[in-house]
Amino acid sequence: MSDLRSITRVLSRDICYRIDENTLEEIRIRVDRPVILKYPGKEDILEHIVNQVEIVNILQSLCNNSIYSYQSQICDGYITLAGGHRVGITGNVAMKEGKIINVNYVSSLNFRVAREIIGASDEIMKDVLVNGEINNTLIVSKPGCGKTTILRDLVRNISNSGFTVSLIDERGEIASMYKGIPQNDIGLRTDVMDNVTKSLGMKIAIRTMAPQVIVADEIGTKDDLEAINYGICSGVKGIFTAHGADISELRKNESLNSLYEEKLFKRIIFLESRGKIGKIYYLDKNMYKSVDGILV
Repeated sequence: MSDLRSITRVLSRDICYRIDENTLEEIRIRVDRPVILKYPGKEDILEHIVNQVEIVNILQSLCNNSIYSYQSQICDGYITLAGGHRVGITGNVAMKEGKIINVNYVSSLNFRVAREIIGASDEIMKDVLVNGEINNTLIVSKPGCGKTTILRDLVRNISNSGFTVSLIDERGEIASMYKGIPQNDIGLRTDVMDNVTKSLGMKIAIRTMAPQVIVADEIGTKDDLEAINYGICSGVKGIFTAHGADISELRKNESLNSLYEEKLFKRIIFLESRGKIGKIYYLDKNMYKSVDGILV
Protein backbone atom coordinates (compact mmCIF):
# COMPACT_ATOMS: atom_id res chain seq x y z
CA MET A 1 0.00 0.00 0.00
CA SER A 2 1.30 3.46 -0.89
CA ASP A 3 2.00 6.00 1.84
CA LEU A 4 -0.57 8.73 1.18
CA ARG A 5 0.39 11.04 4.05
CA SER A 6 1.77 13.70 1.71
CA ILE A 7 -1.69 13.79 0.10
CA THR A 8 -4.01 13.40 3.07
CA ARG A 9 -2.22 16.07 5.11
CA VAL A 10 -3.56 18.80 2.79
CA LEU A 11 -7.14 17.52 2.46
CA SER A 12 -10.16 17.90 4.72
CA ARG A 13 -11.36 15.09 6.96
CA ASP A 14 -14.52 14.77 4.86
CA ILE A 15 -12.39 13.72 1.89
CA CYS A 16 -9.83 11.60 3.76
CA TYR A 17 -12.56 9.66 5.58
CA ARG A 18 -13.84 8.28 2.24
CA ILE A 19 -10.46 7.27 0.81
CA ASP A 20 -9.58 3.59 0.36
CA GLU A 21 -5.79 3.83 0.45
CA ASN A 22 -5.34 0.30 -0.91
CA THR A 23 -6.84 0.99 -4.34
CA LEU A 24 -7.09 4.79 -4.79
CA GLU A 25 -5.78 5.98 -8.17
CA GLU A 26 -6.76 9.66 -8.35
CA ILE A 27 -8.49 12.44 -6.47
CA ARG A 28 -10.12 14.97 -8.77
CA ILE A 29 -10.82 18.36 -7.18
CA ARG A 30 -12.61 21.04 -9.22
CA VAL A 31 -13.85 24.43 -8.05
CA ASP A 32 -17.57 24.44 -7.14
CA ARG A 33 -18.00 20.78 -8.10
CA PRO A 34 -17.98 17.53 -6.10
CA VAL A 35 -14.70 15.82 -5.27
CA ILE A 36 -14.30 12.56 -7.19
CA LEU A 37 -12.23 9.63 -5.95
CA LYS A 38 -11.14 7.31 -8.76
CA TYR A 39 -10.50 3.60 -8.28
CA PRO A 40 -9.90 0.80 -10.80
CA GLY A 41 -13.09 0.70 -12.88
CA LYS A 42 -15.18 2.96 -10.64
CA GLU A 43 -15.62 6.44 -9.14
CA ASP A 44 -16.79 7.66 -5.75
CA ILE A 45 -18.48 11.06 -6.12
CA LEU A 46 -18.48 12.84 -2.77
CA GLU A 47 -20.95 15.39 -1.46
CA HIS A 48 -18.00 17.62 -0.56
CA ILE A 49 -17.90 20.72 -2.79
CA VAL A 50 -14.60 22.61 -2.95
CA ASN A 51 -14.76 26.39 -3.34
CA GLN A 52 -12.07 28.75 -4.63
CA VAL A 53 -10.73 29.55 -1.16
CA GLU A 54 -10.32 25.87 -0.25
CA ILE A 55 -8.53 25.00 -3.48
CA VAL A 56 -6.08 27.88 -2.92
CA ASN A 57 -5.50 26.70 0.66
CA ILE A 58 -4.82 23.16 -0.60
CA LEU A 59 -2.29 24.51 -3.10
CA GLN A 60 -0.64 26.62 -0.39
CA SER A 61 -0.29 23.54 1.82
CA LEU A 62 1.12 21.49 -1.06
CA CYS A 63 3.76 24.19 -1.53
CA ASN A 64 4.55 24.39 2.20
CA ASN A 65 3.11 27.93 2.24
CA SER A 66 5.62 29.12 -0.36
CA ILE A 67 3.96 28.97 -3.78
CA TYR A 68 6.77 31.11 -5.21
CA SER A 69 9.37 28.40 -4.54
CA TYR A 70 7.22 25.92 -6.53
CA GLN A 71 6.53 28.34 -9.38
CA SER A 72 8.60 26.42 -11.92
CA GLN A 73 6.78 23.15 -11.20
CA ILE A 74 3.39 24.87 -11.24
CA CYS A 75 4.18 26.34 -14.66
CA ASP A 76 4.98 22.80 -15.85
CA GLY A 77 1.49 21.82 -14.72
CA TYR A 78 2.24 19.59 -11.74
CA ILE A 79 3.86 19.29 -8.31
CA THR A 80 5.70 16.16 -7.15
CA LEU A 81 5.08 15.11 -3.54
CA ALA A 82 6.98 12.91 -1.12
CA GLY A 83 6.23 9.31 -2.01
CA GLY A 84 6.27 10.08 -5.73
CA HIS A 85 2.64 11.21 -5.92
CA ARG A 86 1.89 14.02 -8.36
CA VAL A 87 -0.66 16.80 -8.39
CA GLY A 88 -1.75 18.11 -11.78
CA ILE A 89 -2.77 21.77 -11.84
CA THR A 90 -4.98 23.68 -14.28
CA GLY A 91 -6.38 27.18 -14.31
CA ASN A 92 -6.04 30.53 -16.01
CA VAL A 93 -2.62 30.47 -17.70
CA ALA A 94 -0.41 33.56 -18.08
CA MET A 95 2.05 33.36 -20.97
CA LYS A 96 5.00 35.41 -22.19
CA GLU A 97 6.99 34.79 -25.37
CA GLY A 98 5.32 31.42 -25.82
CA LYS A 99 6.12 30.16 -22.31
CA ILE A 100 3.89 29.72 -19.26
CA ILE A 101 4.98 32.15 -16.55
CA ASN A 102 2.13 31.62 -14.08
CA VAL A 103 -1.14 29.78 -13.43
CA ASN A 104 -3.71 32.17 -11.98
CA TYR A 105 -7.10 31.24 -10.54
CA VAL A 106 -6.33 27.56 -10.12
CA SER A 107 -9.53 25.69 -10.95
CA SER A 108 -8.61 21.99 -10.81
CA LEU A 109 -6.23 19.68 -8.97
CA ASN A 110 -5.63 16.05 -9.92
CA PHE A 111 -3.89 13.98 -7.24
CA ARG A 112 -2.36 10.94 -8.95
CA VAL A 113 -1.32 8.18 -6.57
CA ALA A 114 2.09 6.66 -7.32
CA ARG A 115 2.17 2.89 -7.12
CA GLU A 116 5.35 1.01 -7.89
CA ILE A 117 4.90 -2.52 -9.18
CA ILE A 118 8.15 -4.26 -8.36
CA GLY A 119 8.68 -7.07 -10.84
CA ALA A 120 6.46 -5.55 -13.54
CA SER A 121 9.35 -5.76 -16.02
CA ASP A 122 10.53 -9.28 -15.16
CA GLU A 123 8.90 -10.80 -18.26
CA ILE A 124 10.23 -8.15 -20.61
CA MET A 125 13.78 -8.42 -19.23
CA LYS A 126 14.45 -11.64 -21.16
CA ASP A 127 14.15 -9.65 -24.40
CA VAL A 128 16.03 -6.58 -23.15
CA LEU A 129 18.98 -8.37 -21.52
CA VAL A 130 20.27 -11.22 -23.69
CA ASN A 131 23.56 -13.07 -23.12
CA GLY A 132 24.76 -10.35 -20.77
CA GLU A 133 24.13 -7.51 -23.24
CA ILE A 134 21.40 -4.87 -23.37
CA ASN A 135 19.37 -4.70 -26.58
CA ASN A 136 18.35 -1.28 -27.84
CA THR A 137 14.63 -1.46 -27.12
CA LEU A 138 11.52 0.55 -27.92
CA ILE A 139 8.42 -0.11 -25.80
CA VAL A 140 5.20 1.03 -27.47
CA SER A 141 1.58 1.27 -26.38
CA LYS A 142 -1.51 3.39 -26.41
CA PRO A 143 -1.84 5.81 -23.43
CA GLY A 144 -2.81 4.16 -20.18
CA CYS A 145 -1.45 0.69 -20.93
CA GLY A 146 1.32 0.72 -18.32
CA LYS A 147 4.45 1.49 -20.32
CA THR A 148 5.74 4.03 -17.77
CA THR A 149 5.19 1.53 -14.92
CA ILE A 150 7.10 -1.13 -16.83
CA LEU A 151 9.85 1.32 -17.81
CA ARG A 152 10.32 2.38 -14.18
CA ASP A 153 10.76 -1.22 -13.06
CA LEU A 154 12.95 -1.96 -16.07
CA VAL A 155 15.33 0.80 -14.97
CA ARG A 156 15.53 -0.85 -11.55
CA ASN A 157 16.11 -4.29 -13.07
CA ILE A 158 18.81 -3.14 -15.51
CA SER A 159 20.58 -1.06 -12.88
CA ASN A 160 20.60 -3.89 -10.35
CA SER A 161 21.91 -6.24 -13.06
CA GLY A 162 25.20 -4.31 -13.07
CA PHE A 163 24.69 -1.58 -15.70
CA THR A 164 25.21 2.14 -15.16
CA VAL A 165 21.99 3.86 -16.22
CA SER A 166 21.26 7.50 -17.02
CA LEU A 167 17.54 8.18 -16.66
CA ILE A 168 16.23 11.30 -18.40
CA ASP A 169 13.02 11.92 -16.48
CA GLU A 170 11.63 14.98 -18.25
CA ARG A 171 8.33 15.15 -16.37
CA GLY A 172 9.41 13.35 -13.22
CA GLU A 173 7.12 10.36 -13.76
CA ILE A 174 9.70 7.60 -13.44
CA ALA A 175 12.00 8.40 -10.52
CA SER A 176 9.59 10.98 -9.00
CA MET A 177 12.38 13.09 -7.54
CA TYR A 178 11.46 15.02 -4.40
CA LYS A 179 14.07 17.53 -3.20
CA GLY A 180 16.74 15.61 -5.14
CA ILE A 181 15.79 12.18 -3.77
CA PRO A 182 14.14 9.53 -5.98
CA GLN A 183 10.87 8.40 -4.43
CA ASN A 184 10.78 5.23 -6.51
CA ASP A 185 13.21 2.31 -6.54
CA ILE A 186 15.31 2.92 -9.65
CA GLY A 187 18.22 0.65 -8.75
CA LEU A 188 21.75 0.94 -7.40
CA ARG A 189 23.48 2.34 -10.49
CA THR A 190 20.98 4.87 -11.85
CA ASP A 191 21.67 8.61 -12.23
CA VAL A 192 18.67 10.87 -12.81
CA MET A 193 18.24 14.10 -14.70
CA ASP A 194 14.75 15.53 -14.36
CA ASN A 195 13.04 18.76 -15.38
CA VAL A 196 15.06 18.83 -18.62
CA THR A 197 14.09 18.06 -22.19
CA LYS A 198 14.90 14.52 -23.24
CA SER A 199 17.13 15.61 -26.10
CA LEU A 200 19.27 17.95 -23.98
CA GLY A 201 19.29 15.60 -20.99
CA MET A 202 20.49 12.66 -23.08
CA LYS A 203 23.38 14.64 -24.54
CA ILE A 204 24.49 16.00 -21.16
CA ALA A 205 24.26 12.58 -19.49
CA ILE A 206 26.27 10.88 -22.24
CA ARG A 207 29.01 13.52 -22.02
CA THR A 208 29.23 13.70 -18.24
CA MET A 209 28.03 10.45 -16.62
CA ALA A 210 29.47 7.74 -18.92
CA PRO A 211 26.32 5.62 -18.90
CA GLN A 212 26.14 2.15 -20.37
CA VAL A 213 22.38 2.53 -20.84
CA ILE A 214 20.26 5.63 -21.36
CA VAL A 215 16.52 5.64 -20.68
CA ALA A 216 13.75 8.09 -21.60
CA ASP A 217 9.97 8.00 -21.70
CA GLU A 218 7.76 9.00 -24.65
CA ILE A 219 10.20 9.91 -27.40
CA GLY A 220 9.01 11.22 -30.73
CA THR A 221 10.55 14.56 -31.77
CA LYS A 222 13.33 15.34 -34.23
CA ASP A 223 15.50 16.52 -31.33
CA ASP A 224 14.94 13.17 -29.60
CA LEU A 225 16.01 11.39 -32.78
CA GLU A 226 19.24 13.40 -32.97
CA ALA A 227 20.10 12.71 -29.32
CA ILE A 228 19.34 8.98 -29.64
CA ASN A 229 21.54 8.71 -32.72
CA TYR A 230 24.29 10.57 -30.86
CA GLY A 231 24.04 8.19 -27.91
CA ILE A 232 23.93 4.95 -29.86
CA CYS A 233 26.80 6.08 -32.10
CA SER A 234 28.73 6.75 -28.87
CA GLY A 235 28.26 3.12 -27.85
CA VAL A 236 25.48 3.72 -25.33
CA LYS A 237 22.51 1.35 -25.30
CA GLY A 238 19.03 2.85 -25.25
CA ILE A 239 15.66 1.93 -23.73
CA PHE A 240 12.77 4.18 -24.75
CA THR A 241 8.98 4.29 -24.92
CA ALA A 242 6.62 5.80 -27.48
CA HIS A 243 2.91 6.08 -28.20
CA GLY A 244 1.33 3.80 -30.79
CA ALA A 245 -1.17 1.00 -31.17
CA ASP A 246 0.76 -0.96 -33.81
CA ILE A 247 3.66 -0.73 -36.26
CA SER A 248 1.69 1.22 -38.85
CA GLU A 249 0.64 3.83 -36.31
CA LEU A 250 4.18 4.05 -34.94
CA ARG A 251 5.53 4.76 -38.42
CA LYS A 252 3.17 7.69 -38.93
CA ASN A 253 5.49 9.67 -36.65
CA GLU A 254 8.30 10.93 -38.91
CA SER A 255 11.01 10.75 -36.25
CA LEU A 256 10.01 7.30 -34.99
CA ASN A 257 9.80 6.04 -38.56
CA SER A 258 13.37 7.27 -39.14
CA LEU A 259 14.56 5.24 -36.15
CA TYR A 260 12.62 2.26 -37.51
CA GLU A 261 14.13 2.61 -40.99
CA GLU A 262 17.63 2.90 -39.54
CA LYS A 263 17.01 -0.35 -37.59
CA LEU A 264 18.42 1.13 -34.38
CA PHE A 265 16.25 -1.04 -32.14
CA LYS A 266 16.83 -4.76 -31.75
CA ARG A 267 13.48 -5.11 -30.01
CA ILE A 268 10.18 -3.27 -30.57
CA ILE A 269 7.75 -4.41 -27.88
CA PHE A 270 4.04 -3.55 -27.91
CA LEU A 271 2.01 -3.54 -24.71
CA GLU A 272 -1.66 -4.29 -24.33
CA SER A 273 -3.86 -3.16 -21.43
CA ARG A 274 -2.38 -3.03 -17.92
CA GLY A 275 1.18 -3.76 -19.01
CA LYS A 276 0.44 -7.07 -20.69
CA ILE A 277 3.01 -7.81 -23.42
CA GLY A 278 1.55 -8.05 -26.91
CA LYS A 279 3.48 -8.43 -30.16
CA ILE A 280 7.30 -8.33 -30.10
CA TYR A 281 9.38 -7.55 -33.18
CA TYR A 282 13.00 -8.77 -33.36
CA LEU A 283 15.67 -7.37 -35.65
CA ASP A 284 16.78 -10.32 -37.78
CA LYS A 285 19.21 -9.83 -40.68
CA ASN A 286 18.28 -6.15 -40.96
CA MET A 287 14.54 -6.90 -41.00
CA TYR A 288 11.97 -6.87 -38.19
CA LYS A 289 10.35 -10.22 -37.55
CA SER A 290 7.67 -11.17 -35.05
CA VAL A 291 7.44 -14.48 -33.23
CA ASP A 292 4.77 -15.62 -35.68
CA GLY A 293 7.20 -15.16 -38.56
CA ILE A 294 5.79 -11.93 -40.00
CA LEU A 295 8.40 -9.60 -41.49
CA VAL A 296 7.73 -5.88 -41.50
